[in-house]
Amino acid sequence: MKQQVIAAGSLVSIILIATLLNNSLYTISETEQVIITEFGKPVGEPISEAGLHFKIPFIQTVNRIDKHILEWDGKRTEMPTRDKLYISVDTYGRWRIVKPLEYFRRLRDERSAQSRLDDILGSETRNAIANHDLIEVIRTSKDRVPAQDTTIVDASYDNTVIGILHPITKGRSQIERAIQESAKTKLSEFGIELMDIRFKRINYNNSVVEKIYDRMISERQQIASRFRSEGEGEAAKIIGKKERDLSVIESTAYKQVQTVRGAADAEATEIYAKSYDQSPESRELYTFLKTMDMYKNIINRDTTLIFSTEGDLFQFLNDAKGGK
Repeated sequence: MKQQVIAAGSLVSIILIATLLNNSLYTISETEQVIITEFGKPVGEPISEAGLHFKIPFIQTVNRIDKHILEWDGKRTEMPTRDKLYISVDTYGRWRIVKPLEYFRRLRDERSAQSRLDDILGSETRNAIANHDLIEVIRTSKDRVPAQDTTIVDASYDNTVIGILHPITKGRSQIERAIQESAKTKLSEFGIELMDIRFKRINYNNSVVEKIYDRMISERQQIASRFRSEGEGEAAKIIGKKERDLSVIESTAYKQVQTVRGAADAEATEIYAKSYDQSPESRELYTFLKTMDMYKNIINRDTTLIFSTEGDLFQFLNDAKGGK
């Protein structure tokens, strides 16, 4: 009986010692750091050295804090730009805990930290978007020069030249860095270092999508109209040149024809003159032949002529004996 009591006492002692050791010893890995609290209040400095450590059992509590670079994925939020265009912005960031004691006192756990990141980063993002035009937000940097067509204007926007963009002073990269710098100062009060923040996606709001599409269609129509007008102008130039060339060719040909014809008539007249101007009889024969040719041209079966008997035209219609 006595031995059983001793054995039972030894077993209880072992259990107590094991429980005491279990509540006194704890380990820390390379990826975490620990804050010891007594009745919920931090005691001493954070412990970040990996290995086996001791604490007061049942009184002190081990609170583990991650050393990893942690993710923050912001909610997609609709917000206006400076040029009054509503866009949907989706952001993400990376952060880590650099002051674990301050972090534990202000936030306690990662859930609270994520909520505070939502508030601060969301607010800074809205402020940055509201202070910049849409072109600043979507362009990567101010150094990239897009292709432009300065000949196209949009009448619905006070004849604004569509090909010319507003000057870009920063660009998306600088806006992201500005958000990071502004939020970094506020998050440092909670022991958090904001390592990076980026725009994951930027979309137009549904209410302005149709407006954007209409403007794109209008721009394409203006380009098509300009091409058509340029084509019609070129066609008119080609047709005008063709007609001018045809007129020059026709006038040149007509001039040559008339020159040749005039020279031929002059030569024929000269030949006739030499032939029929030899004597009075030859001249009379010439007059007779020319008169007969004229009769042939002006008289046919249906022609009715009224002549004076004293007229020159009637002289060869008298009888062959010379009578009237």
